[in-house]
Amino acid sequence: MDREFAEQMKRELEGRVSLSERQLEQFYRYYELLTEWNKVMNLTAITEMKEVVTKHFVDSLALCQAVPELDRQSWKVMDVGTGAGFPGIPLKIAYPNLQITLLDSLNKRIKFLNAVADELGLEQTEMIHGRAEDYGSNDKYREKYDFCVSRAVANLSTLSEYCLPFVKVGGCFIPYKSGKLEEELKTGRGAVKTLGSEIERIIDFSLPNEDVRNLVVIRKKKVLSKKYPRKAGMPSKEPLH
Repeated sequence: MDREFAEQMKRELEGRVSLSERQLEQFYRYYELLTEWNKVMNLTAITEMKEVVTKHFVDSLALCQAVPELDRQSWKVMDVGTGAGFPGIPLKIAYPNLQITLLDSLNKRIKFLNAVADELGLEQTEMIHGRAEDYGSNDKYREKYDFCVSRAVANLSTLSEYCLPFVKVGGCFIPYKSGKLEEELKTGRGAVKTLGSEIERIIDFSLPNEDVRNLVVIRKKKVLSKKYPRKAGMPSKEPLH
């Protein structure tokens, strides 16, 4: 394992997340697999080691600021639009107690994630290929998760309709957002209410490179109407407001 990599991880996570040598090795191997596979498929535009640590790994683990009890039980977590595995894989490495489901619409990304899970020995990690609208209507996945997370690039209204169907009543959907949120919140609050939930709080923080980030904690208050999610394509074409 690269010493510089390990030192940067420890420094940037200090006081928040403590990682064993084995976990640091898993993160480094994940970084290697990400850059190897990225040569043949488009997984990420960020490949420089220092940037991967800050913008992918440390950012993914920021969830601990919204859920300090993340390590205390075997929470069920759904990661919608996981892409190259963010935030789901870093969360699983740092918190092996989590039961993680990673959902993505591109099968080649799912193949990559299965290879990562096999190589790193990640148990209780399920990869599913498909659209959030379809799986959110499936009784096997609907309202079964304590937390749903997403770093996918979509507005808050659309993302809420993708993600809240997976969350148990009393659980939370926590999207990772960057930049200013005011506009998204104007339309997003109404959508969240329509989906039987409410925005509980917003945690803003800066990454070590000073990028401004937000975690929006959305609490599911009641069982979701069977009307939602609407059929594939509708949440993005006609967002709720």
